[in-house]
Amino acid sequence: MNLSIKVTPGARRNELMGWEENYPGIGRVLRLRIAAPASENRANRAVESFLAQLLRVPKSTVHVIRGAANSIKLVQIPDNADVSALYPGKTPT
Repeated sequence: MNLSIKVTPGARRNELMGWEENYPGIGRVLRLRIAAPASENRANRAVESFLAQLLRVPKSTVHVIRGAANSIKLVQIPDNADVSALYPGKTPT
């Protein structure tokens, strides 16, 4: 399964911000704040690690597959991942 995400690197802490429904040109994106800086691929590795932690899957199963140098990324996660952690406070629709 693939997720479109918007990443803000260099934040105070890693944080799930929620979903943005109508991101221009893309549609629905998951917004994340990541503490790692954007340099030297650190933010991408932190995104993979943070999402794996949220989804409770091995880090080796989460990959940034597009947008490594952009704030908008396409991330591949396992098809059997429980994505309910990506919907804080409500049931996914």
